[in-house]
Amino acid sequence: MNYGEIKKNDIANGEGVRTSLFVSGCRHHCKNCFNQSTWDFGFGEPFTEKTMQEILDACSPHWINGLSLLGGEPFEPENQRVLLPFLIMFRERFPEKDVWCYSGFTFEDITGKNQSRAFTDISSEMLKLIDVLVDGPFVEEKKDISLVFRGSSNQRVIDVKKTLEQNKIVLYLE
Repeated sequence: MNYGEIKKNDIANGEGVRTSLFVSGCRHHCKNCFNQSTWDFGFGEPFTEKTMQEILDACSPHWINGLSLLGGEPFEPENQRVLLPFLIMFRERFPEKDVWCYSGFTFEDITGKNQSRAFTDISSEMLKLIDVLVDGPFVEEKKDISLVFRGSSNQRVIDVKKTLEQNKIVLYLE
């Protein structure tokens, strides 16, 4: 997997101050995507052990609330294979910090309720390591700059833990 960027003190992609990883590779190709350069799986730099350590170190300060995964598309099958072990490492080191993930796939796509390439043998395991999922493709016609932590009104900000516990979508933000 490649990544396009790491933002070490990001205040735009989740609550509080975060470290954000922008993975490369996305097949959604949403019209007017804010990060089209990351559609290419070969864009950016290789995601290595050194990269993982850099991100974990960036998450260490007490003022960092957690990690955000964006893209590109974290739930492209190729990216899941690399992100899952990294998320396990993150959780072991920072059990008190949260993980936000932005995906053009819906929760239903990731869990297999809808037929989708996002549903893999490890997608459920990866989802369990995420606290908040901002799901759904960016839709230009539904763009709304007044929305918090999302770009278009079709997207949802989902509390993953409560959703999995209650077996129904529970929104993190109404």
